[in-house]
Amino acid sequence: MGALTVLVSVFTLASCTPKPVDASPVVEDFLEALATRDTETLASLVDLPSSAQPVIDATWDGLQAESLSATLGEIDVRENIATAQYTLDWRLPRERNLTYDTTLTLTKTNEDWTVRWQPTLLHPRLGANQHLELHPVTADPASVVSSDGVEILQPGTMWRVLVDTDDVADVRPVAADIAAAVNAAHDRDKSVTRIDAAALAEQLDRASGVYSVAMINPVEGPRVAEELRDVGGVIVNDEAAMVNRDPSFAPDIMARVSAIVAADLDGTNGWRVTAVNDYGAPIDDVEYHAAEPAPAIRIGLDHDIQQAAQQAVDLRPDSQAMLVAIRPSTGQVLAVAQTKAADEKGDVALSGLYPPGSVFKIITAAAGIQQQGLTTGSIVPCPGSMNLYGRVVINYNQFALGNVPLERAFASSCNTTFADISTNLAPGELSHTAKQFGLGIDFQIPGLHTVTGSVPEGETPLDRTEAGYGQGLDLASPFGLALVAATAARGETPVPVLIDGHATTVSEEVPAPDPAVVDQVRQMMRSVVTSGTARGMRAGGEIHGKTGEAEINEGSHAWFAGYRADDDIAFATLVVLGGGSESAVAITDHMFVTLDQMRADREPDAVPGSVG
Repeated sequence: MGALTVLVSVFTLASCTPKPVDASPVVEDFLEALATRDTETLASLVDLPSSAQPVIDATWDGLQAESLSATLGEIDVRENIATAQYTLDWRLPRERNLTYDTTLTLTKTNEDWTVRWQPTLLHPRLGANQHLELHPVTADPASVVSSDGVEILQPGTMWRVLVDTDDVADVRPVAADIAAAVNAAHDRDKSVTRIDAAALAEQLDRASGVYSVAMINPVEGPRVAEELRDVGGVIVNDEAAMVNRDPSFAPDIMARVSAIVAADLDGTNGWRVTAVNDYGAPIDDVEYHAAEPAPAIRIGLDHDIQQAAQQAVDLRPDSQAMLVAIRPSTGQVLAVAQTKAADEKGDVALSGLYPPGSVFKIITAAAGIQQQGLTTGSIVPCPGSMNLYGRVVINYNQFALGNVPLERAFASSCNTTFADISTNLAPGELSHTAKQFGLGIDFQIPGLHTVTGSVPEGETPLDRTEAGYGQGLDLASPFGLALVAATAARGETPVPVLIDGHATTVSEEVPAPDPAVVDQVRQMMRSVVTSGTARGMRAGGEIHGKTGEAEINEGSHAWFAGYRADDDIAFATLVVLGGGSESAVAITDHMFVTLDQMRADREPDAVPGSVG
């Protein structure tokens, strides 16, 4: 540490005698010695050096001071006693300064001035046997809140399972013990991730040093720690972490969110300077600078919608049922719900690809209006079957309506009508329209891995025929069809987002569909719910949708996609091998009814379908 210069100001004599102020050289020497930690000089100037030096050293060290400067003010001399006023300016770590005024007293014996030791010459609020210490004022980590303002992740404690591989001779029994304890915790709490003992043994065999195995929630962590207490080489520590208040709330997504936002949750720490006693016990703060917590991180998931969606898909616990909800106006991903059977297949609601069936008629109808000049009132054929270039297309149970307006054919889901429209499109027109609705566009969304789907170019008439009613080579994820529905609601494809401040990357820019086209698509989607294949829903509000039953060799998938205009929610529901679309409609209906009840319970005057 370099010595510092004591800055001495002009001082005035405040004495009743004309004697010169000869105490100033001693004061200047003292302040210089204090600023440079010159122990020898301090001992020569202070009356009780054995008492003063420990306090001075403890204050320098306690403040972690990088430097000190002193500015001398007035000196008042009265006979054999002088009082000096001065300013101390401590330079502390991270470019912080502690600056204050204080005084010291000198006494004169014969012609010599001596500094009288007292703690106040270091700080006016120091008492006997006290010194100064610098301490951080820790900023509490920010919370992660849902788009409707509910705290989802909060600061807490998780338990980390570690293995010191250097202390393990045979990793196989250790891996087996860990897997048994953790999997037992999984049986009690499904949010705990299962561990495969054989795979863990391989990982431990390749690892060196301390290997992190798993993080366990605060409920199950202590029990796992106790069960592994006597297993050699295994360490289970509790550590600060962001904890999901409700472990059942989108656990996989929230785990990814937690990892992404970890660096954004720490605020700016404050600092305090405290007077402490010899044992370090705090007496009082002499300086305090409050911490600045980081603002809460907001995510798109809506607490009520996610809960309502999860309860709805769980109506089919033995099926791979899933539901994705998106807010058309903002692109926020509001809910991603899957049954446990679907969970076993991965994030299928976001990236699983399935034939979309008749939900795809939203795209075909838009293409027909846009490319062929059709309108909702255009008269189109809806026979029970139709032979198109050798491909016989049939309606469900071969129902036939004859020649009807396009809107009725859409509401009744005539396969023959839309196969005919698609066949007469030029190659590429259907896939281009799909991209205008977001289907076939790739989105890199922090926190989510998504795939929207794909639509063939339709180089042959057969490709275009089957694609027109969502069969053939058409593929879509529930996320992709929720985005199609959100486009119909908004008039352009919203950029989907999960975490505020973490931007989504879009693979290509495609112009929005013509507003007149979208208006007519909306009208037809409303007819599906009021008089078509989704009529009879219990949920209130203005719901627009399109049902679908996609046939595969093993059976058929049940689909329903659409939006509720009242509260800005677009959705897509899929039941894999669920049969008719009624099962998907029932799940969606249950979601909205449950959501409305949640809002009504909280706000008794809420109108069904209104934003809570």
